[in-house]
Amino acid sequence: MTGEERVPAWLRETDGEHRWPAAIAVLVAIVLQLSLPSDLAPHPQLLLPAVELMLFLVLVVGNPKRMNREWRYLRITGVGLVVVASVATAWSAALLLDRLVTGGKGIQPVHLLLWGGAVWLTNVIVFALWFWEMDRGGPAARALARKVHPDFLFSQMTVPDLVNVDWEPAFVDYLYLSFTNATAFSPTDTLPLSRWAKLTMMAESAISLVTAALIVARAVNVLS
Repeated sequence: MTGEERVPAWLRETDGEHRWPAAIAVLVAIVLQLSLPSDLAPHPQLLLPAVELMLFLVLVVGNPKRMNREWRYLRITGVGLVVVASVATAWSAALLLDRLVTGGKGIQPVHLLLWGGAVWLTNVIVFALWFWEMDRGGPAARALARKVHPDFLFSQMTVPDLVNVDWEPAFVDYLYLSFTNATAFSPTDTLPLSRWAKLTMMAESAISLVTAALIVARAVNVLS
């Protein structure tokens, strides 16, 4: 094996990661948004999910298999998709929290937990998309090795001798990062290095903490 081959994949040009993991996550987020009752969703309820689906289809056409084309308009579309999904999720979270704080009488505990779980899980997916889209300029920029300094330090980067030389961060890694940050309310095995990464993780932890605390408190109150 030559010295060039021993360079970790995340530091050199690669074929790019597959589209389907992120695609599945986006579709799951859209389904979760549509599963919420009308009073917990932005109106008209189909508008934002329809915009998300349209932007998603544009991305699939532009990069159907692997994320290795760094086109400006695809980049704008990808960030736009995450922004729209963030607005829809934040809106639903705000409506849910308002309902929990100011009223909520007559809500069945099972519905409360299901709706809260849907909002929480959608929030995890949305932040995973943010981490994935912004780390080192996005998936296409990472495939082209355009930026050397990462925004997130994954554990595989710290022990290259114990990891396959072809390993590079993919969407599942960012989904895991988002999930653990939302449950532990702090970094676990992946450290944020840039300021935007720290602030984004802080925002997710705060949203997750408030949402989970109010849902649990309300559910206990309903059951008692």
